Amino acid sequence: MKKFRKVLDGLTTSSPGGGTMGSPSCGSAAGTPTTAPTPKEIDVQETLVSENFQLCKTVRHGFPYQPTALAFDPVQKILAIGSRSGGVRILGRPGVDCFCQHESGAAVLQLQFLINEGALVTACADDTLHLWNLRQRRPAILHSLKFNRERITFCHLPFQSKWLYVGTERGNTHIVNIESFILSGYVIMWNKAIELSTKTHPGPVVHLSDSPKDEGKLLVGFESGTIVQWDLRAKKADFRIYYDEAIHSVSWHHEGKQFMCSHSDGSLTLWNLRNTSKPVQVTFPHGKIQKDGRKESCKPILKVDYKTSRNSEPFVIFSGGLSYDKAGRRPTLTIMHGKAITVLEMDYPIVEFMTLCETPYNNEVQDPFAVVVLLEKDLIVVDLTQSNFPVFENPYPMDIHESPVTCTAYFADCPPDIIPVLYSIGAKHKKTGYSQKEWPVSGGMWTLGSHTYPEIIITGHADGSIKFWDASAITLQMLYKLKTSKVFEKPKPSEGRAAELVDEDPFAVQMVSWCPQSRIFCVVGISAHIILYRFSKYDANTQIVSLEVRLQCESEDVISPSENENNPCFSEPHSGSHSPQPHHQHPASPGGGTPEGVKDSALCLKVKDRVVRVPPGYQAELVIQLPWMDGEPPQQISSLDINSAYGLLAFGNCNGLAVVDYLQKTILLCMSTLDLYGAADPYQRLTRSPRRNRQSTSEFCMRGLSNFYSDSKKRIRTSYQSLTELSDNQQSVDMERSKSPTSESRENSFSRSRSSSVSSIDRDTKEAITTLQFGESYGRKSDALPTPCLWVGTSLGVILVIPMSIPTDQDERMEEPVTIGPSGAVLMLKGSVLRFGFLDCMGALIQSPYEVWRDLNAPEDPDRPRKRKLVHYSPSSSQDTCGEGHLAIVCSERQAKVFLMPSQSCLFVHNITESSFVLRADVVSVCNSVCLACFCANGHVMTLSLPSLRPLMDVSYLPLTDMRIARTFCFTNGGQALYLSSPTEIQRITYSQEMYDNLQEMLGELFTPIETPEAQNRGFLKGFFGGNAHTFDREELFGEAAAGKASRSLAQHIPGQAGVEGMKVAASGAVGELARARIALDERGQRLGELEERTALMMTSAETFSKHAHELMLKCKDKKWYQF
Repeated sequence: MKKFRKVLDGLTTSSPGGGTMGSPSCGSAAGTPTTAPTPKEIDVQETLVSENFQLCKTVRHGFPYQPTALAFDPVQKILAIGSRSGGVRILGRPGVDCFCQHESGAAVLQLQFLINEGALVTACADDTLHLWNLRQRRPAILHSLKFNRERITFCHLPFQSKWLYVGTERGNTHIVNIESFILSGYVIMWNKAIELSTKTHPGPVVHLSDSPKDEGKLLVGFESGTIVQWDLRAKKADFRIYYDEAIHSVSWHHEGKQFMCSHSDGSLTLWNLRNTSKPVQVTFPHGKIQKDGRKESCKPILKVDYKTSRNSEPFVIFSGGLSYDKAGRRPTLTIMHGKAITVLEMDYPIVEFMTLCETPYNNEVQDPFAVVVLLEKDLIVVDLTQSNFPVFENPYPMDIHESPVTCTAYFADCPPDIIPVLYSIGAKHKKTGYSQKEWPVSGGMWTLGSHTYPEIIITGHADGSIKFWDASAITLQMLYKLKTSKVFEKPKPSEGRAAELVDEDPFAVQMVSWCPQSRIFCVVGISAHIILYRFSKYDANTQIVSLEVRLQCESEDVISPSENENNPCFSEPHSGSHSPQPHHQHPASPGGGTPEGVKDSALCLKVKDRVVRVPPGYQAELVIQLPWMDGEPPQQISSLDINSAYGLLAFGNCNGLAVVDYLQKTILLCMSTLDLYGAADPYQRLTRSPRRNRQSTSEFCMRGLSNFYSDSKKRIRTSYQSLTELSDNQQSVDMERSKSPTSESRENSFSRSRSSSVSSIDRDTKEAITTLQFGESYGRKSDALPTPCLWVGTSLGVILVIPMSIPTDQDERMEEPVTIGPSGAVLMLKGSVLRFGFLDCMGALIQSPYEVWRDLNAPEDPDRPRKRKLVHYSPSSSQDTCGEGHLAIVCSERQAKVFLMPSQSCLFVHNITESSFVLRADVVSVCNSVCLACFCANGHVMTLSLPSLRPLMDVSYLPLTDMRIARTFCFTNGGQALYLSSPTEIQRITYSQEMYDNLQEMLGELFTPIETPEAQNRGFLKGFFGGNAHTFDREELFGEAAAGKASRSLAQHIPGQAGVEGMKVAASGAVGELARARIALDERGQRLGELEERTALMMTSAETFSKHAHELMLKCKDKKWYQF
């Protein structure tokens, strides 16, 4: 614990950042400025130290981006999905969700569970096999095997076998010992598998499987259409099939007498082992016979599953095979059951599917009950037990990307009642028609940990929808969905001046502001609109009020289009100020309310002007829009804050600031940024019209998400998948910054925080409002008591404190106007201002005042009239410091400062970064204290103590930050943060040592001890005549003693790189391997004991059979043949 005592006696206004007319570059060195006497001593005990911080990933939510492979453990009932970036997601029951990442980043080609063994084999595109240990909450790689000379194409691991068959591109089949991960000397060479007379190479191995009838027979399928059954004991081929169509997959009948193949011409062939010269049956399920007698050409059938059922006809399930002539048809999964053919259309292309069966044994009747279908952007499970094949309701949050995510917000430690309320409203709108059976992927164990508290994640989307998610206890469940587009009429493409530049996503959400206590919610849209919502448990008939705010300047000075073409730059500055002109309509009028004197004004979106019935939940009360002016689109809104206690909403863009009274539905302030300063402009600029450059404004504004994400309309479609990466190169960084919604991208633009010279500012007076916050503060040095204030931060590093006078009585508040005083304090720091935070003089966080939620649509109670109940946070009760001021924390993209209010003295300064810039910053509570958390463009995550701004943690977390992460990264209380790691996934992280220590308890168990189901009794005669399938010993054939060692140059064994920390997690101590070996021995001993018991039972059964047979023989011995 470090104790900071700061005696402030007579602090002068010339201290860094403290004066109202300070220079732009002030306080370059981190540390504390000089002090002078002040009447009061500030005593803050800082409790946070570096040991309180540890950065790590916690959990990943959403659908795996670009999936490539699928596997299922039928005993453990867990599912694995591999992706193109080398990630593996392992899913069980809700709460059991684990993400693993291959360090190489190579795509996962295939996944194979060691069924009921708690292990997984992954085959990657870099020709490496990996063995993952799943008997720990965070899986780790135990072994890897890198193939040097051959490329892996297919893998097969028989049930309860420790030998993995690996097919390669050259057509060879190698065998790997799973326990040691060493290659066996036994190899099936392609030239031995095919006949010597064959002149062509059979192609890569596309299928491997052991015969259900005899494990000593391996079926090898080659791409060209050749199929070979290889006798592993005799080391020769039993039979060879040469078919003239390429093979994609093979599936056995459980009796091992037939198998089915899918081919590239859309056909299915059925082969019988008695006669392999030709197929028993050739079918084109989707190929119709044309008029000329020819079959339609069909697409390849990529996979087929041939599954038998005890009580009905076999199931034949396959993907693909549709005819080519039906253009535009969606991808399909076909289920053939007897004579019935059902075609299920999918929303996205099918990556892989897998049929789930009741038994893990391939030589028993399969009895399929479900099909897991992995699509490019979704995961669905089809119920096979019902004739209409309904899908199961997916319990995982796989639809985060239903519409591309454009913004995120994260709220920890919410009021406990908000989650049940949102869930109850959202549950009424759930889809129906799902299967009534339980979700079949139900493996693993998960319990609600002791370190849980209510958490909510909000995602905004390109289609204007908002989703509220319950993120408590590292899970994610959708609570409620809100569609902001319902506030507006459907846009008609041909209507209006805005049509030519309005994007396909005019409702896209740019930012959100939510007050969980008052349940007031604000949405900023890409079409320069703001929607204010109130929450109600009752439906209502309402008419939405619309306000029109003109944050453009007067048009008296604007040059004509013809002049603009010849002179695209700013003209010489004109004297005089041009304040934006407010205008509002109440209620909304269909014409947009264009007054006389304002030419060519149009709104981007038309608010519904009729009374509408709104369901329970969030109900729109007010819409604020920035209109087009003189053919120019409005600048996008760059900052927003709302305060329920004050009843005010403030927002700004690069033209200026507006404050709206949402209780009285009036505009209180609408002013350009320069006019806010009055005479206190620290840069002493001349005001002028910022709308000189018509061409650049119209080119870079109102292009929907193109301006939100990047600089060209063409990249709207791809920006969600491949957003531009920020580079450490200063030029590219400058370009990216100039494209942000808060600044113009022009040749002569002021690149934020790159220069502090007045000359650069003179060239461009665009000073964006980058952050806003309401709170109780001191607008002037002379103020004795705190009053409601609005803190304004700009892109030039200027902080304005604007005092307000708000009527306190409820009736007066609804009638008397709110007055906003002229600008009070003007403070300075380097770089664009990102975040404000307030502490009392004891170092405790001061929350903004709020109004307690009340349902305005609830029935009136005469005994208890509804009144506004306001909550104001007072400073620490340990000292009577109501009038003694507070600390203001200000963070910009380069610097952090702590000011003492009302004296406006700068107490502490810290230069956060020189080579990069801060993207996100927030004052958060961690370990019963507060700190400043920052995320930089170079991928560093930092925390600073408060108020001293002492560095506590600096971790290079992400080597290169792309724009998606930059847009969606957000901090919250409790030492947590999140970002969009891919267009479909949310990654949550923690920077708290306490949560890091408790993470193991919070994660789910992937492996649970389950007894392997017994194989069905095959019967005496079937076992006697069914061959010697169970006497096959792979160890004798593939072991080093029999097969010898494989060539060292063929594959390289790489032991798992768990490290010391990984070993702690993986083994729970130094004797983890011994413990695992002991468990394995116990399990093996248990199996041997079970085998002994079964042998004894069989002996008893045989003796009984012998006894009965002898008795029958004695009984019938003396009978004549005609007596039977």
